[in-house]
Amino acid sequence: MSLIEVENLVVRYPVARGIVGTLARRPRRTVHAVDGVSFSLRPGEILALVGESGCGKTTTAQTLLRLVEPEAGSIRFEGRDVTQLSVRELRPLRRRMQLIYQDPYESLDPRLRVRQTVEEPLLVHRAGGSREERARRVRETLERVELVPAELFLDRFPHELSGGQRQRVAIAASLVLEPRLLVADEPVSMLDVSVRAGILRLLDGLRDGGLGILMITHDLSTAARFSDRIAVMYLGRIVEEGPASEVVRNPQHPYTRALLSVVPKRDPRERMRPQILRGEPPDAVRIPPGCRFHPRCPLAIDACRAQDPPLERPAAATNGSHVAACILA
Repeated sequence: MSLIEVENLVVRYPVARGIVGTLARRPRRTVHAVDGVSFSLRPGEILALVGESGCGKTTTAQTLLRLVEPEAGSIRFEGRDVTQLSVRELRPLRRRMQLIYQDPYESLDPRLRVRQTVEEPLLVHRAGGSREERARRVRETLERVELVPAELFLDRFPHELSGGQRQRVAIAASLVLEPRLLVADEPVSMLDVSVRAGILRLLDGLRDGGLGILMITHDLSTAARFSDRIAVMYLGRIVEEGPASEVVRNPQHPYTRALLSVVPKRDPRERMRPQILRGEPPDAVRIPPGCRFHPRCPLAIDACRAQDPPLERPAAATNGSHVAACILA
C-alpha cells in the first residue's frame, strides 16, 4: 500500500494585473507552478524529485503538506484525501507529515536552545506526556540523528553549532513526533561537501522504520546514490520517472540526458560531452504548445511543437515502471 498518492496535482498562482491592467480589462494570467503531477511513495522508500530551479519541486512538496492549497487534483495520505480536510481535521495528520527546510541557518530560531527547538513540536501538538517524558524523547531523538552525547548539545544555541549540526537539529525537530512522511527540501544544498554525505546517510538510515522520504534536489548524483526512484520535473510536470538506477543508466528524455551529461564522473578517464541546453526555461505564465521542452530540446521535430506527450513506457526501457514523456522515446 502506498503511503502517499498524488494524482493530477495542479497549483497556479495569479499574476497581479495592476491598476493599468485592471482599467484596461486585460485577461487574468496565472503562473502554472505545478501542472498535472502524479506520483506515489511507499513506506520505507526514498523518492527524489529532480529538476532545475523554478520547475515546481518545492511547490509540489509544500502542497503535499497543505502549506500551499492545490487548485485541482488529489493527495491521498494513508488512504485519506487531505485536500478535502478542514484545518481542524488536518491538524492531527500534521504530526505524521513533517518538512525539513533547505537552509538550517534560517529554519532554527536563534533565541531557542536545542532542547527547546526539538521539544517545541511536542508542545504544539500536546504530545510526549510529562516534562520528564518529553525531555527523554528529546535526548533520544538527538542521539538518533547522531548528536551524541545529547547532553553536549541540549543547552546550545544555533550560533554555537556548525552547519551540519544545525541541520541535524532541524531533522530531530521533524522526527520527534515520529512521522510517517518526511519531505526533505534540498536538505544538503547549503552545507559543505564534507558534511553532506553524513546527512544523506542519516536520511538513508531513517527509512528502516518505514519512514517514507520525498527528497527535493537538483543534484542527480545525490539522487542516484541515495534514492530508490527518481522523478525528473520540468516546467511544472514530471517528464521521466523510474527506478534510480534505470533512470541514470538508461535515460529516455532529452532533458534527463542533459542533466546527467554535466554530472562529474568518478573515473577521470571517462569523458562525456556536456549537453548545454540553449536558452532559458519558458515563462511559466505562457506555457509553449505541444511538448513544453521542445524550445530547448536538441532533438525536437515538428510533431513536438503540436503534440503534448503523456508519460509512457519508452521502447528502450528495461524496467516496466520506467516512463517518459517524449514522443521520440
